[in-house]
Amino acid sequence: MSEISTSPITIEQVRADFPILSREVNGRSLVYFDNAATSQKPRYVLNAIEDYYKKINANVHRGVHHLSQRATDEYEEAREAVKRFINAKSIKEINFTKGTTESINLVAHSFGRKFIGKGDEIIISTLEHHSNIVPWQILCEEVGATLKIIPVNEKGEIDIDAYENLLSEKTKLVSIVYISNSLGTINPVNAIIEKAHEVGAKVLLDGAQAIPHQAVNVQALDCDFLAFSSHKMCGPTGMGILYGKENILEEMLPYQAGGEMIKEVTFEKTTYNALPFKFEAGTPNIAGGIALMAAIEYLEKVGWEFIENQEQMLLDYATQQLSNIEGLRIVGTAENKASVVSFLLGDHHPYDVGVILDQLGIAVRTGHHCCQPLMKRLGIEGTCRASFTFYNTKEEIDALVKGVERANRMLS
Repeated sequence: MSEISTSPITIEQVRADFPILSREVNGRSLVYFDNAATSQKPRYVLNAIEDYYKKINANVHRGVHHLSQRATDEYEEAREAVKRFINAKSIKEINFTKGTTESINLVAHSFGRKFIGKGDEIIISTLEHHSNIVPWQILCEEVGATLKIIPVNEKGEIDIDAYENLLSEKTKLVSIVYISNSLGTINPVNAIIEKAHEVGAKVLLDGAQAIPHQAVNVQALDCDFLAFSSHKMCGPTGMGILYGKENILEEMLPYQAGGEMIKEVTFEKTTYNALPFKFEAGTPNIAGGIALMAAIEYLEKVGWEFIENQEQMLLDYATQQLSNIEGLRIVGTAENKASVVSFLLGDHHPYDVGVILDQLGIAVRTGHHCCQPLMKRLGIEGTCRASFTFYNTKEEIDALVKGVERANRMLS
């Protein structure tokens, strides 16, 4: 694996680390503002993937030959890196999955089907991504539990008083997004977790949008579960993490069955492997785990101070500049926001605006962003969403503003 530069971090150096940022789309320099969907990958991560397949490629665990042992060592080093990155107590609390969606489904299956039953209640919010709605609907239908919804105001903030009123001794789980993928709202998760624990409920945080933008400390948060994805934090697709407190994971049922998750198999009875392998049936995404470790190392090198300062500057600048466009309305104006600006341009359909921006080399996301209940609450079908990260620039926002102004003229 190539070394990360030790020179001082500047935006020019950061952008040089991402090969795709130098390409053109439709004859224009790429402006990539779809980071909430997936982030771009630095050369350091790309090299990690290539190095694995060129120099190490072998299956992990149980192999006695050199390549298998080398692959196992690096794959388990990745688990250690994740443990350190989120400050978990033990590697037993770090379970590798395919992504945030599978991590949430794992909890719904393995925790839900054992600890949630008829008459129990699960609480989510109106802000949730479909992947943090549908698994709980399925579970409730199967076991006879009830799904309760925290409302949001017009700014896209949850009603914390309404949340407290929903909590009761029937509440077994609160599953809530840390940062909204569609509006950028940062939820008051510390208070949410504390209130849930007062009634004995467990808390799952959907951290897909939080992990790339700020330091997350699971011990300080005291969350019971945290789900997130590699591909939103400069790592590869097909790789996710479920953090869970060890004592809870020990009591949960296996999610899938097969190789690796077993300790001993006979035709009469099977015993399960120890954590974390109990939840990792089959050959894992080995290259993905190793590349995730590279992504963590890269983000740590760039540093949270640079990342947070750059993204706050971009959010403030984009909000100010886009607000000056006649007929543009920003959707989601929470006091505490991450680097996402969702907007509507007059009566123009978001899709039409997005197509024009694409012709100018500007990538934004249009639609309901897998948040249809939230869009219904806000009385709209969808938005244009520009999502920024630390390798974006003010000059790119200027290009976005000019593009939106052009779209406004063309569509009018």
